[in-house]
This record gives sequence, structure tokens and C-alpha cells, in this order.
Amino acid sequence: MSTAEAQTPGEQPADTAPADEMPGWKRNVTVFLTGQTVSLLGSMLVQFAVMWHLTIVTGSGAVLMFSIVFGMLPQAFVSIFGGVWADRHSRKLLIIGADTSIAVITLALALLMLSGVDDLWVIYAALAVRSTFAGIQTPAVSAMLPQIVPTSQLIRINGINQTIQSGMMLLAPVLAAAIYASFDIVAVFFVDVVTALIGVGLLLLVTVPRLVRSDAEERPSYFGDLAAGVRYIAGHGPVKWLMTIFAVAMVLIGAPSYLTPLMVRRTFGDEVWKLTANELFWAAGMLLAGLLMAVIGPRIRNRIALIMGAVTAAGALTTGLGLSTNMWVFFGIGFLVSATFALMSAPSVTILQETVEPEMLGRVFGFVGIVMTVAMPLSMVVFGPLADVYSVESLLVVAGLLLVAFVAVVFMVPSARRSLAAISRPAAEPADGAPAEV
Repeated sequence: MSTAEAQTPGEQPADTAPADEMPGWKRNVTVFLTGQTVSLLGSMLVQFAVMWHLTIVTGSGAVLMFSIVFGMLPQAFVSIFGGVWADRHSRKLLIIGADTSIAVITLALALLMLSGVDDLWVIYAALAVRSTFAGIQTPAVSAMLPQIVPTSQLIRINGINQTIQSGMMLLAPVLAAAIYASFDIVAVFFVDVVTALIGVGLLLLVTVPRLVRSDAEERPSYFGDLAAGVRYIAGHGPVKWLMTIFAVAMVLIGAPSYLTPLMVRRTFGDEVWKLTANELFWAAGMLLAGLLMAVIGPRIRNRIALIMGAVTAAGALTTGLGLSTNMWVFFGIGFLVSATFALMSAPSVTILQETVEPEMLGRVFGFVGIVMTVAMPLSMVVFGPLADVYSVESLLVVAGLLLVAFVAVVFMVPSARRSLAAISRPAAEPADGAPAEV
């Protein structure tokens, strides 16, 4: 029996749960998302606590830079291989293994710091290991959702998931600050261990259909799988163009969003409440837009129009950020920019989950993880130094105009129009005409 066909406890053959008849899927999804939410909360607590701890203890920009490098780049690298593993092995077990490993590493870090070992290399090493296992977990989570969610409900569940993540962005800083101020960073680490184990325990209760690969008998090599994933993305028009649009949007929205606190400080004042209000408006925009997708997502019939409209609006609104002279107008526009990200993200993920063959989903989402992880550092490498030379306002205007221009160019490319048109409608309502460009 090949690895792809190995059945793990709590799994059942995929053909017993077709997309339109998944008994108990609501219970499975509820338990799964609850566990992932609890685990995500712990991870975000550590993220904020480490950032504040390094800032308070060292006051060094270089130290913060290294923490970002160690905390993000391993995930980008491992996502390539994590995607292959998600297509070759049980996605459920991969998630359990990754979460458990992160808990063990975090516990070890907490015990080391309790014993007096608090050198920077210890924190860097822990961040790198956590990031490594996140590169295994993230593509497995995205690829597993279509196995437990009916196709017609994917966009709703992705909207709910987006809402949960946005809600954590509001809750985690407050909770992390309370724990860190009342105790210390070690207490935050212990909380993360507990939340990770809760997530693992809940996932054990989820029944996941077994994934049977169409090429199981051929048993391709590991690197053959990896190469097949690269060829698939490069040769599949709809997937290639969707990922390109997502990547460019992330680069041109990502860094400007991180530069907005700098603009608030330079233009409107450096009071803490103003910086906090800026963050809350951005988080609230994503949260409410995620809720909107959860409610109306299944009724949307032209998802590409929504995605391209959201990207265009993001560009125009980013330009508006740079032109804002009133602080509350600036906050309001930031709210709308973050909302466009949710309106773009949930349908994009859903289209990939519906369009890509189940046995390729892990690899595709592995590369999506690379885009998500690398886009921000790459964008900051470009826009960060420029912010010390030019005004943030001018950079926001340029980034917004570039994004609008990019959308116009995409619409002028015939192959892009054909590819995107082929995936504009939900899977349950295939578009008329030629099949997707492959």
C-alpha cells in the first residue's frame, strides 16, 4: 500500500463522503476550526510577546530584523516541501505532528528561560523551529479543508476562517499585553503550549476522508512530486494567473500597510492611542469583510469580478491613504483597504480549493504559503528604506497607482482573461464555453 493510500485512525475512504453528501461535516468543521483558533491564539500571543520582549530588552532594530528573518524565512523555505508532504501523507497527522512539535519546542524554550538561559540565540532558534513546522502545518490545513467541507460551502467556511484570524488580530495583542505585564514572557510560552495541545486534542476528534491519489500505483519520487507541482502551477493558466495577482497585490499592499503607523507618527502625532486606533481600524476591516464573505459568499456568482474589483479598490484606496490629510479619514480608508484584502483572499483560496485536483492541493498551497511569507519581507526591503528618503504619503500613492496599473495590464493579456473567465463561477455552476486553460 502506498503512502498516499495509508489510512490513519479517524479517517475514512474519500468516496464515502462526496462533496454534496457529507454527513456530520458541520460538526467536523466546527471542531476543526475551534481547535485551529485556539492554537492560532497561542501562536499570536508568542508573536506579540517576543516582539515586545526584544524591543524592551534590547531596543535594537537589528535584533527585531533578525527575529523577523528567523520567524518567517524558514516557513517560506519549508512550505515547498510541506506542500509535497501534504499530498503524500495524512494531512491530519501532519497538522497534529507540527502543532505537537511547536508545543515541545516552546516548552523547551520556557524551561531554558526559567533556568536563566535567555540569550538571543535561544529565542532565534525557537522562532526558526516554530516557523519550520508552520511551513508544514499551513499547506496541510488549507489542503485538508476541501476534504471535510462540501464544495458549495467552501467560500463560507473560508470567510469564517478569515473572520476568526482577524478577530485574533484584535484579541491577541490585548491578551498578550495583559499576560506579559502581569507575569513575564515565560508565562506566554506556557499558555502557547496549552493552546497547542488543545488544538491537537480537538483535531483528533475530526473525521477526515482518506485521500486516494490518481497516480498512487506509479509511486512518483519525492522530487518527482515537487517537480510535478511546479509544472502544474506553471502550466495551469487559471492557477498561475490567480497566484500572480495574489502575489503582486500582497507586495503592493503589504509594506504600505506596515508603513501606516509611521505615517500616523509623522503626520498626525505619536500618541499611543493614535497608533493603536490605526491597528484596530485595519483589523476591524478584515474582520467585518470576512463576516460578509461568510454570509453572502455562497451567493456570489462571479468570483473573479469580486477579486479583481477588490484588488483595484485596494490600489485606489491605498492611493487615497497617501492623499489623506485628516486622521479619521485616514483611519476610515485603512479600514476599507484591509476589507478589500479579505474580499480578495477568501474567494481566491476557495477557487484554488475547487479548481486544483485534491492530490495537488498540498503542493499548490505550499507555494501560496511562500507567496504569503516572502511578499512582506520583499515588500519591506523595497519600501522600508525608501520611507527614510521619501515621505510615506508619496510611497502609498505610488504603490496604489502601481496596483491599479497592474490590474489594467492583466485585463489586456488575452490568456489572462481566458484563464480567469474559466474559474469565475463556483464549481457547482461551471461557466459556459471552453474548459480552463491548462
